[in-house]
Amino acid sequence: MSHTKDKLWTKDFIIVSLMNFIVILIFYLLMVTIASFAKNEYDATTSQAGLATGIYIVGTLVGRLFAGRVINNVGARKIMMIGLAAFIITTALYFVHSGGITMLLIFRLVNGVAAGVASTATSTIIAQIIPSARKAEGIGYFSMSTTLGTAIGPFLGIMLGRLVSYNTIFLFCVILAALAFIIGLTVRVQKASVLQSAADAPKVKFSLKQYIEPNAIPIAIITFLMSLGYAAILSFISFFAEERDLVAAASFFFLVYAVAILVTRPFSGRLMDTKGSNAIMVPCFILFAAGLAILSVTHSGFLLLLAAVIIGAGYGNLQSGAQAIALKVTPGARAGLATSTFFIALDAGLGFGPYILGFVEPIVGFGTLYIGLAVLILVTLVLYMLLHGRKDKELIAQAH
Repeated sequence: MSHTKDKLWTKDFIIVSLMNFIVILIFYLLMVTIASFAKNEYDATTSQAGLATGIYIVGTLVGRLFAGRVINNVGARKIMMIGLAAFIITTALYFVHSGGITMLLIFRLVNGVAAGVASTATSTIIAQIIPSARKAEGIGYFSMSTTLGTAIGPFLGIMLGRLVSYNTIFLFCVILAALAFIIGLTVRVQKASVLQSAADAPKVKFSLKQYIEPNAIPIAIITFLMSLGYAAILSFISFFAEERDLVAAASFFFLVYAVAILVTRPFSGRLMDTKGSNAIMVPCFILFAAGLAILSVTHSGFLLLLAAVIIGAGYGNLQSGAQAIALKVTPGARAGLATSTFFIALDAGLGFGPYILGFVEPIVGFGTLYIGLAVLILVTLVLYMLLHGRKDKELIAQAH
């Protein structure tokens, strides 16, 4: 066995992971910033501010569907660079404050499309360059770039929102996007695509399989449901902290969440490879539900940050675990579509979640909302066992 052939931490692997991290970081930094921007700049209602947050995800869904359809015909690297260039331009649109809330919604939508195209391309390139003998390990490390982006982005967004102007935040995002584009120019991918799929065949009639991987649909359903819980944290933690006088502690919530992921992810990935999905997914569902339950009764900074630790260990590993499952149950030739299917479900939960839950919260309050979501996560655990967990032993046996 060649050590060179099985080398994981290549230049391209590191660069593509870094680019993905930057795109996801900007994605989530703006997720926690744009609602208050819409309220302060355009006097938007709460529902309009929620729509400004969520419509970005609608854009990413469109971008992922488009990229998943054409990526093997056009080439993953070319799609990545087109997506990153469009991401710089559409991020710069936030400097245009004329046109009111309607223009902001349009800017958010097209910015989301660019992010969806870029992140789908980076995920596909990673699947191409990881050695087959280290596929699960490599995907696990790469997915950490996504998970850390979902954690550090909101942390920076909340911190910068307290210290600088909105235009300074937007400038910071444009600079980061330009950095991702510049380092992307150094990536080299084999022209002959390793990933051949139904999406490669433009001559056939339209089929949902050209956009969605059927084998990944069960875990995608689970991903959508569990992401609703994180959507409620991502969108409402600032308002929740203000209501309970926990603003200072809340600014560290996502940083603590990220540390919990960094500490637990390395051994959770190895355990999943050796003991199967259930060994990680089942306890992490329980941890996530417990973290939401603690959050619902939190009135102190200590409890808020304790909830961050538990949610980081729970949801942080559920997210990467679900992505690994999507790839495990899918033939290698359709790995790109499996990745796209997973992220479509994740984005749908994070995007539509705030809009849906935004109608519920004024009626029941944050405490009841979070405890209700804890119950939903436990119900999702049962659904996970029915859709995937009961087959886990068979998959372990096939792998060995």
